[in-house]
Amino acid sequence: MALSKRRHKMPSDPPRTDNLIIAVDGPAASGKGTIARALAKHFDLPHMDTGLLYRAVALNLWRWGGDPNNEFEALRACSELGFDLDDAELRSEPVSRIASHVSAYPSVRTALRERQQEFAGQPGGAVLDGRDIGTVIAPDADVKLFVTASPEVRAQRRVRELMGRGMPAHYEDVLIDIRARDERDSSREVAPLVRAPDAILLDTSGLDVDAAIATAIQLVEERLPENGGTKPTKR
Repeated sequence: MALSKRRHKMPSDPPRTDNLIIAVDGPAASGKGTIARALAKHFDLPHMDTGLLYRAVALNLWRWGGDPNNEFEALRACSELGFDLDDAELRSEPVSRIASHVSAYPSVRTALRERQQEFAGQPGGAVLDGRDIGTVIAPDADVKLFVTASPEVRAQRRVRELMGRGMPAHYEDVLIDIRARDERDSSREVAPLVRAPDAILLDTSGLDVDAAIATAIQLVEERLPENGGTKPTKR
């Protein structure tokens, strides 16, 4: 795929006169986090990886010896969410599995929703990535992307990521876990992982990192009024 290079926003560029909220959703290892961070940098916006909130809850629960199958204990773990982004355990596989489990609890999602919506509603706008940004957290987002890739490609990416951190990883095990997470995320009763009707689909299966980022930036820029695009009508 031939992709034109897009100029990153420089300090000399005129500031935006309107808020710009970008919602990036998608399943695990689809590339949504990398894309969201790149969009935030390109458009000079703050970024929130909402998955880290659920990982923080999971990490609290894990360290307290709590039971992931107990919704009350999971909710209690929401009370203190101070965490270090450099904490290796925050992105460990045990914490990832617990996070995927506790994120299905309605009380946990409700407890974390306000924090995410406040971030999305700050002056100037923001970029948020997760699994229910375009449907629940910021349904009126100016641009919504739904980033996906095949389970096999996502499993390969996760294996490379884990091995890059010096952690053991087996493709078949990771693929089983990816598919199990997809099922939990898409079938939960509250805020399931679904593509918003007005979200742009971006399949990164055949794209490397640079191509995926370039495509995402192009898709967002095409939606901006100054480039002749039309933002979704506010509800």
